[in-house]
Amino acid sequence: MPVIKVNVPDVGDFKDIPVIEVLVKPGDEVQEEDSLLTLESDKATMDVPSPLNGTVKEVHVDMNDKVSEGQLIVSIESATEQLGGPAAATDDSPLNLSIDNKPIPTATSYSADTAIKSDLHAEVVVLGSGPGGYTAAFRAADLGKKVILIEQHTTLGGVCLNVGCIPSKALLHAAKVIDESKEMGEFGISFGKPKIDLDQLRNWKDGIIGKLTKGLTGLAKQRKVETVEGKGMFTSPNTIEVQTAEGPKRVSFDTAIIAAGSQVTKIPDIPYEDPRVMDSTDALTLRNIPKTMLVIGGGIIGLEMATVYRALGTKITVVELADSLIPGADKDIVRPLHKRLQKQCEGIHLKTKVTALTAEKNGLKAQFEGNDAPKATCYEKVLIAVGRKPNGKLIGAESAGISVDDSGFIPVNKQMQTSVPHIYAIGDIVGNPMLAHKATHEGKLAAEVIAGHKVSFDAKTIPSVAYTDPEIAWMGMTETEANAQSLEYEKATFPWAASGRSLAMGRDEGITKLLFDKKTNRLIGAAIVGSNAGELIGETVLALEMGADAQDIGLTIHPHPTLSESIFFAAEIAEGSITDLFMPKKKT
Repeated sequence: MPVIKVNVPDVGDFKDIPVIEVLVKPGDEVQEEDSLLTLESDKATMDVPSPLNGTVKEVHVDMNDKVSEGQLIVSIESATEQLGGPAAATDDSPLNLSIDNKPIPTATSYSADTAIKSDLHAEVVVLGSGPGGYTAAFRAADLGKKVILIEQHTTLGGVCLNVGCIPSKALLHAAKVIDESKEMGEFGISFGKPKIDLDQLRNWKDGIIGKLTKGLTGLAKQRKVETVEGKGMFTSPNTIEVQTAEGPKRVSFDTAIIAAGSQVTKIPDIPYEDPRVMDSTDALTLRNIPKTMLVIGGGIIGLEMATVYRALGTKITVVELADSLIPGADKDIVRPLHKRLQKQCEGIHLKTKVTALTAEKNGLKAQFEGNDAPKATCYEKVLIAVGRKPNGKLIGAESAGISVDDSGFIPVNKQMQTSVPHIYAIGDIVGNPMLAHKATHEGKLAAEVIAGHKVSFDAKTIPSVAYTDPEIAWMGMTETEANAQSLEYEKATFPWAASGRSLAMGRDEGITKLLFDKKTNRLIGAAIVGSNAGELIGETVLALEMGADAQDIGLTIHPHPTLSESIFFAAEIAEGSITDLFMPKKKT
């Protein structure tokens, strides 16, 4: 078997980087992408991965040695005669898959068609054109592949662009302008009551969607990505049948990427046939502005839609089964939002369940149970916002031999391969969090694996944002999770009441919280509530990915006066060097 020499990879402009940990020794068996050793520069740590499966023959460096790009560090005897294409890039067997980092054992077998008759053929077929799907298709095309993109709707962009992220943010912007114009009255600037032209507002929102979808169509044409409109279902491991307006079309492929997304979760005993019952898609159509609305579900989607309709004049009541709004976030970060909503809404009821919803002439009558349950009440509209479920069971996966779990998720490995090695899956359909930015990252990665690149999914964190008012954003370890795992951490919380920028905006309720590992002082989590929290959280994501500690952040000069300073100030609190607040000295 050949012995492969592993050198220090491209590390930018850094030289003489200390080796802080040697993770292997002669005789160790390693898999491709297993970490061999850890280097630490002034600003970050990085693991050097194994480029192949094999046995360590010799380690050429010791701990505390200093190395530079191109220097020999490890020799590995290859487990195979030669490295191959995409299959050689995988560090997880296609039969050792996971959902949300939890192993899913499978034993799927399949046999490819020996002679496929089809209407169309491509090297890569992508099923679904949401952010993950079109990213995968475009990246594959850029890497020289012939690509077909299948989308069941008339426009590209999927749920996010057409009936999700983009239209909701447009309406949330409108809601924010309405609220801010009212609040300026406290500062001596008064505006008249807003006149809402619902048709014009709807046209503006739809115009934004139209610009983006036309842009995607243009990008597909520029890359020579062929689009097929219709619902696609697998009929074998190498074919998808698409029900088009002209009749069924059979599309064959060498590789496929499933980007079929998710759909709204429905709860039993709800009269969904009544048009007064809405999901998030219905809510975004803006048919009218109801006088009253019950929002079932106090998560991100429910609260964002509540924010829009409340600003437009609807009286809102929210019920949530959990003991806090936005259950995934820490309670202290949610609290400022909760307090603001309590003043703006008719009621916020936690640990409350809707036991019945009946259609009556004058509205939908809801009955409740729980510690904080209101009395039975009629509402003009009811919005159901209790989450989303994956579409894994709706694409004929069994015909291709693809493993799908009971919830509809498709397990994948770190290269996004399913139980059928030449079929990949990305986005909502492979596990939580169901977020567009996760899907786009996975889509690009899957395309690169197919093209033979040696890459895998290794993001340390995926940020979450609620575009409410105030916004809530978090990433990495939450304090709730750290406590549940008995981790030793240091918390640094900076109140925006001490921020000149937030005071100048008339919004001092914000909080920036950073969590640091007590042993290494490195950032392990962050959460922000306040104006533009979604824009601010990106800095902390980068800090975590780069292995930054409190000193790294505290020594980074931030512009003044800005909200971004709140991250800097929180780091200074952790370091004990803040001057904008008086903090008791830490006991040593």
